[in-house]
Amino acid sequence: MTTLRLPYFTLSNDAYMGLISTKKALENSTLGKVLVELIYLRVSQMNGCAFCLEMHAKSLRESGVENAKIDALAGWRVSHHFDDKEKAALQWAEALVRVDETFASDDDFEPLNKFFTDVEISDLTFAVSLMSAFNRLAIGMRQ
Repeated sequence: MTTLRLPYFTLSNDAYMGLISTKKALENSTLGKVLVELIYLRVSQMNGCAFCLEMHAKSLRESGVENAKIDALAGWRVSHHFDDKEKAALQWAEALVRVDETFASDDDFEPLNKFFTDVEISDLTFAVSLMSAFNRLAIGMRQ
């Protein structure tokens, strides 16, 4: 176990509360809790955030998602546990996490239009961005 480097959530409380406000807004999104948590978990896998991995896997289990689906998340492209809507969202999430490589290409963006409204695409993009921010805070500050 590591020691917290700095209590960023109290030292930068206004900034932290802004992230919490975004999280609360996304909880009310029409994307639904399970899809948002899947996105949070996949982003956390890619970023290597152990704290967030545990938190979001637990949340998915509590929401009734089967362990097999959670276990297969890293291999979503070839797994039968994910539908086309989830795959479009996960593809976009991965493209944004690897934006330095993908540049968020049209090939990654266009499949979203089949399943999501513009508001939902925006919310999905915020979810990926938010989790990337939380991952960097947790990893950087050793939460």
